[in-house]
Amino acid sequence: MKKLSLKARLVLLHTGVMILVVCVVLALLFSISSHEILSNVESALEERTADAFHDIDYEDGRLKFDSDLMDLEDGVYLSVYDKDSQELLYGRIPYGFVYDLPFKEGDVRTIAAGEKEYYVLDMEILMQNDQTVVVRGIVSISDAEQDFRFTLHIALILFPLLIFLTAVCGYLMSRRALYPVSKITKTVQRIQKEKDLSKRIQLGEGSDEIYTLAQTFDDLLEAVDTGMKREKQFTSDVAHELRTPTSVVLMQCEELLQGNHLDEEGRREVEVIHRKISSMSDMISQLLLLSRADQGREKLDLERLNFSELGEMAVEEFSGIAGEKDIAVEAKIQPGIYGKADQTLMIRLWSNLLQNAIRYGKPGGHIWVSVEKEENQIRMSVKDDGIGIAPKDLPHIWDRFYQVDPSRNSESSGLGLSMAKWIVEAHHGQISAISEPGKGTTFTCIFPAD
Repeated sequence: MKKLSLKARLVLLHTGVMILVVCVVLALLFSISSHEILSNVESALEERTADAFHDIDYEDGRLKFDSDLMDLEDGVYLSVYDKDSQELLYGRIPYGFVYDLPFKEGDVRTIAAGEKEYYVLDMEILMQNDQTVVVRGIVSISDAEQDFRFTLHIALILFPLLIFLTAVCGYLMSRRALYPVSKITKTVQRIQKEKDLSKRIQLGEGSDEIYTLAQTFDDLLEAVDTGMKREKQFTSDVAHELRTPTSVVLMQCEELLQGNHLDEEGRREVEVIHRKISSMSDMISQLLLLSRADQGREKLDLERLNFSELGEMAVEEFSGIAGEKDIAVEAKIQPGIYGKADQTLMIRLWSNLLQNAIRYGKPGGHIWVSVEKEENQIRMSVKDDGIGIAPKDLPHIWDRFYQVDPSRNSESSGLGLSMAKWIVEAHHGQISAISEPGKGTTFTCIFPAD
């Protein structure tokens, strides 16, 4: 039951309750109707039998009978007997009914005849010649019950249709009632998919709990959107403010290192500062780029690029850096692969992925780089046999400033993979990572081919 949607549960509940109510009502109705039918049959018998006295006269020394006694009104058979001789004087009786049934004045009796049951009522009348006649009324209970059973069969036939209509009405009512909830869910899912906090539910005016919930969501989204915009603006402002002083410090370090007035210890100190400031400058540069991307101000300069050549250039550039850590770089690049991309961003993508592989590689290890075309897709991959990433950390590596183990590498800013993910998605591509601790990591980027 818990696996069913709320709409399905409401429909089942509504249908079940309605079926129960209809069953109880029909049971009571048929029970009362059965009693009422028999009561009406008995009343019709008494009334018709009593009215028969008006159709019997005594004239010219003999009994005369009106032909109305032969009419079958309300299913009542009328017959007239001489009480003393029990002779049938006039009228009609049902086929198969006994003629010699003893008289019983004023009581309605139930008599079985063949496969049917009848109500029988006898009423006596004293004529002018002192002759006592008995008017007997007979009505079939079985025929009345047969009509009732026919009605019951019709009701049972219509019952599934009633259940179906009840389920349909329940579905429509549930759908209408849960429409605001569905709209809230779709809006939140769209926000998650598109990363667009400017969207709102906007159910309109209403005073019930769901409309209140939707308005609360809208207020919350407004607050979150405002906070995110302030954070992005703050990040952009801070990065801009830090860019100038870091550039000045970096230039001063470079000038000091180019001169000859530093002793060996001083040169080492300045080199440490230069290395740290270079790392900070790179981080600020990436932070500015991401900030502009968040604000929609970073435009891509798309052009037709040779992905194969970009891959070869990246391998050539970083082979020397990897060699300093005794890491071998091997390339498997298919020639002549073209696609539309921003060259500056693609170079940065290669740089971030290869720096990451070198940073977390092992001395004596390997890095495998490949670029190949599969149908209408370009597949780029960087694989290493380094320390790998734990399964619990793998989903978070794309988060900004996230570091699996900051103590192992203080030079990492935690922005490289975030930048790589944005670059790939900005080119309508996909990036993924698979890793096993102690065995290495593979990053794969897929782009649409030219």
